[in-house]
Amino acid sequence: MRRAVAAWLLTAALAAGLLAGCGNQPRAVAFQSSDVTGAEFGRKLALHGVGGQPRSLTDFSGKVVVVFFGFTHCPDVCPITMVKLARVMKALGADADRVQVLMVTLDPERDSADLLAQYTAGFDPRFSGLSGSPAEIAEAAREFRVIYQKQPGATPDSYSVDHTTGTYVFDPRGRLRLFVSGQQEAKSIEHDIRLLLTGA
Repeated sequence: MRRAVAAWLLTAALAAGLLAGCGNQPRAVAFQSSDVTGAEFGRKLALHGVGGQPRSLTDFSGKVVVVFFGFTHCPDVCPITMVKLARVMKALGADADRVQVLMVTLDPERDSADLLAQYTAGFDPRFSGLSGSPAEIAEAAREFRVIYQKQPGATPDSYSVDHTTGTYVFDPRGRLRLFVSGQQEAKSIEHDIRLLLTGA
């Protein structure tokens, strides 16, 4: 139920952002994901890579950047999404070298740099994880309108994190262009990424 509410809130926010920015769209493109070109959110991402080095969207200039918020202890949505993105990378073939997938952890307390690196590489060695302090993660989540909340478990360390699902896609110029719902198929995501790689 919480995830459903969070998804509904994000959809409403995306719709508002899309309406606000529709005048800035360069041209109509047949994307299969939600076109959020010109939205007033998701404009910056400043966290740390698994080695502790500062990372921002400008570090990946020239690539399509795919951003997903999740956590390594996630039992369902996160691994399903990562598997789907790994399939997209495989389908892209040589073009996958022009794509960077980033997973932002919403659980910096448990997701150490080593754990995050192992987790992302387990799906595709080109995937990278981003982390930061709880305050930095909260700021990034606000910027992307991601809602998340801890849910207690049987022990203090067995909590879960309810969070907004969905994936954000930036074009090679660093502009947020697409929001991909959790229900979207890998083939559809591949289609849209190929469009962005051709300059759409």
